[in-house]
Amino acid sequence: MEEGYLDMELLRFSTAGSVDDGKSTLIGRLLYDSKSIFEDQYEAIEASSKKKGEGQVNLALLTDGLRSEREQGITIDVAYRYFATPKRKFIIADTPGHIQYTRNMVTGASTSNLSIILIDARKGIIEQTYRHTFIASLLGIPHIVFCINKMDLVDYDEAVFQKIKKDTEAFASKLDVKDIHFIPISALKGDNIVNKSENMDWYQGSTLLYLLENIHIGSDHNHIDCRFPVQYVIRPQTDEFHDYRGYAGRIAGGIFKPGDSVVALPSGFSSTIKSIDTMDGPIEEAFAPMSVTITLNDEIDISRGDMIVRENNQPRVSQDLDVMLCWMNERPIQLGGKYALKHTSNDVRCVIKDVKYKVDINTLHRMEEEQSLDMNDIGRVTIRTTKPLFFDNYKRNRNTGSIILIDETTNETVAAGMILT
Repeated sequence: MEEGYLDMELLRFSTAGSVDDGKSTLIGRLLYDSKSIFEDQYEAIEASSKKKGEGQVNLALLTDGLRSEREQGITIDVAYRYFATPKRKFIIADTPGHIQYTRNMVTGASTSNLSIILIDARKGIIEQTYRHTFIASLLGIPHIVFCINKMDLVDYDEAVFQKIKKDTEAFASKLDVKDIHFIPISALKGDNIVNKSENMDWYQGSTLLYLLENIHIGSDHNHIDCRFPVQYVIRPQTDEFHDYRGYAGRIAGGIFKPGDSVVALPSGFSSTIKSIDTMDGPIEEAFAPMSVTITLNDEIDISRGDMIVRENNQPRVSQDLDVMLCWMNERPIQLGGKYALKHTSNDVRCVIKDVKYKVDINTLHRMEEEQSLDMNDIGRVTIRTTKPLFFDNYKRNRNTGSIILIDETTNETVAAGMILT
């Protein structure tokens, strides 16, 4: 494989929209028009479409990975698809639209740089649009693209597009969303997906693929606050590397260089960076989301779960967390319940102290009388951990601001959380 291909930037994006808004068709069209599917794949969905008696090839079948999805014609689980163009590599998370699959949407969108939210041109904004936009803003997704789909069914009318755009901008302004785009499309006919639409010459903006290929994602990571959670201590004990002691992990924020003064948490001992090593040899600077091994000039006792940070820029350190939780388990949250908690490379235990409120994810109202969270609910919760964690507000750093809760008896992930404190 060519060197340049490996170095290409990776954009992760997720799709969201109500049932039958055309999410799977959109992705199928994107893959087909950008020549990212193989002929045998196309022939297989062509045969499947004929068997179902459909007049044209149903591109949505490209993403409906589960048989139960294909039979019901809906998306249940998150389907991940990978494709590349000469400009960029992409990972798509096709997430379900139903309210009972909110947790799947949260899972698929949690690592995305960008979220595509589909709106049916005939229906305009519906409850799900509010919900999907709220979840995208809650998850801190930096870029949101509203695709007004099925423009072919409203005669490619500019007035319809402008009204939906105006309505969407009005409610999106209440949420913390930094970068919003609007594109009128027809996923079925291929308008403005990869090729510019001849039916909408009133639209002067870019096609969806052009936007995906060119949107600036370099600053999506926090390059200000230096955070390096240690995953593993490397001590080869060989003659060649007799005294080597390196700390391996993935940079969660900031830029590290040899010579930088750093502090190890929780000990508070300080040192300077001796070298930053990778599989390809030492490098002169490292930043998120690179995986590297850092060596220090002093012998400090550092182990998994510790964090290397800058002296004058440190995370919050506390055992008390204020979090927005998306509950993912059939068994509701237990007040006073004990759970295992994962945060960066740290494993601790915690207790649920209080459920402050539940969010009605269709109206965004806070339901303060609700003291419980059931599956797919989102609410604000206070948690106390068995030992202090080193964290940032989720809005500032998605890596050091997120947690997951695990039921220790079943080992199931029961919740995903965004730290607010």
